[in-house]
Amino acid sequence: MAMVGSVVEVELSPRVDFNLRDTAKISDKIRRREEEGKLFFSFEYFPPKTATGVDNLYERVERMAQVEPLFCDMTWGAGGTTSDLTLDLSGNIQRYLGLDVMMHLTCTNMPQGAVQVALESAKARGIRNILALRGDPPAGQEWKACEDGFAHAEDLVRYIRKHYGDFFSICVACYPEGHPAGFLDGKLTFAEEMAHLKAKVDAGADFLITQMFYDVEEFLEFVGKCREIGITVPILPGILPIQNYAGFKRMTGFCRTKIPPEVAEALDPIKDDDAAVRRFGINLGVDMCRKIIRSGLVPGIHFYSLNLEKSVMAIIEELGLVSRTESIRSLPWRPATWDKRRLETVRPIFWANRPRSYLDRTAEWDEFPNGRWGDSRSPAFGDLSDYHLMGGAGFLSPELKARYMEQLGTISSVEDVTRIFVDFCKGEISRLPWVEGENFAPETKAILGPILWLNQHGLLTINSQPRVNGAPSGDITVGWGGPGGYVYQKAYIEFFCDRAMMERLLEESKKFGSLTILAVRCESSEILSNVKKPRTNAVTWGVFPNQEVIQPTVVDPVSLLAWKQEAFDLWMSAWGNLYPEDSKSREVLKEIQHSYFLVTVVDDDFVAGDIFKIFSAVIKSQ
Repeated sequence: MAMVGSVVEVELSPRVDFNLRDTAKISDKIRRREEEGKLFFSFEYFPPKTATGVDNLYERVERMAQVEPLFCDMTWGAGGTTSDLTLDLSGNIQRYLGLDVMMHLTCTNMPQGAVQVALESAKARGIRNILALRGDPPAGQEWKACEDGFAHAEDLVRYIRKHYGDFFSICVACYPEGHPAGFLDGKLTFAEEMAHLKAKVDAGADFLITQMFYDVEEFLEFVGKCREIGITVPILPGILPIQNYAGFKRMTGFCRTKIPPEVAEALDPIKDDDAAVRRFGINLGVDMCRKIIRSGLVPGIHFYSLNLEKSVMAIIEELGLVSRTESIRSLPWRPATWDKRRLETVRPIFWANRPRSYLDRTAEWDEFPNGRWGDSRSPAFGDLSDYHLMGGAGFLSPELKARYMEQLGTISSVEDVTRIFVDFCKGEISRLPWVEGENFAPETKAILGPILWLNQHGLLTINSQPRVNGAPSGDITVGWGGPGGYVYQKAYIEFFCDRAMMERLLEESKKFGSLTILAVRCESSEILSNVKKPRTNAVTWGVFPNQEVIQPTVVDPVSLLAWKQEAFDLWMSAWGNLYPEDSKSREVLKEIQHSYFLVTVVDDDFVAGDIFKIFSAVIKSQ
């Protein structure tokens, strides 16, 4: 952080701090960013009211996680009305989506025993960050202290510190314009309200997040007043982009937020034009953030997303906080945010498109590979389990199931299945069971033409990567890791095919010395291969300054046997079960499940190899 005249210049670097993966506590992350003078941002979400809303939120959080927010937080319904869902959402995001979550916890209608249960549940889910609030009562009720409960957020903070020490990082709320039930109601003077805030910090709060506001000058004055009374912890401004006029008026009315005259005047003539209001909201958000950042008084910006992404993403892009030209991935796959696997650096490539499943099936491991895959003769992969993020047909909401069925249609032959895979490659179908999410990885798009061609000829692809020979680690498509490095990849393709195609590939591979082929059937543990003794094969690695070589993805024969159980199971659990029990569609899918092979092909020539040559030779010889 450098001084330029009277303005503090903060580095608006979109690069990820690759040293932050080893800490779970947001307060520690903020401290490191402050030391480095690097601005950050974070997002807030709330529990949706419907199953479809929950499905959509997981997908949205996963997309927004790609821009590397420092953390996200999940709200807690008035009076604890969404407590179970808040815990589930927070735990699943922490466990499966690679984001550190700060869970809201209110003490309204919460006796100490219920608070203890909530904190233990958060701890069991790997959550290390709590936003401690007094909270609002459920709609239509008056607030009152619960018997054996807490009267103020300060009491809740003190309770957490007493019983959990420094296990949790604790945040508390602050109100630049005054609390609606305090100063704004005339129940407290502003000085008394500030004394209450100081008491929350003295009780053990690590940092503050403000209520939404639109008057930047008042916020900056508020930060100054905090410093004057000895509040030294970081203060994050809470920014709520204006999405539409009705919602803006509702939220500002509920929170009793001041609306600067110039904002009201600008909105009035466009209030019936949602698109114009949204554009204005983005421009206002950018302007507010720039003024706040240039003050040098905050280490980051916290965005109230309202579970929407476009406006928030537009603001951070306009601020230059998201790189459009440089990779910000720390690894080719999103690192986990469980304490025991934060330093994990190696995974089998088979789960590249189903990372949540991999996290679930390896959850009980005591140690996770760091540096090398190591001895994998008997890796203890968990059994296949049904969980609502894995895409099983039984866990799709009715709306998503109907949409999925409309895209897939009925199946009467293998050719229909081939058509569906082809349509997926063309973007005409949004998802397949073997892909968590709806988009190809950017690197796959570079070879999408040949991949489409393979599917058109009956090789049903589910995973692939192009060869890469020394691309800069900042390359926007294939780069990962810290600055100044170079990354490498062996070309890789994974697919289902019939026995005849598999046998022709093994025979033809005798002419291609750089290829390693593994093939396995659903009901067999025998791996067929063109090499005598298949070993763990590094297919991605990187070389970086002052570090050992990092090899984050491998093809491991033993892990393939665990993966093939899942890959074949998905034919029915996530696809066939969409159809009636005795339908032709289920019959065709079951026949493929039991007769096809799962095949992996690696081209060890990452310098000049062409993995598609063998397929061209085999298909032309048909």
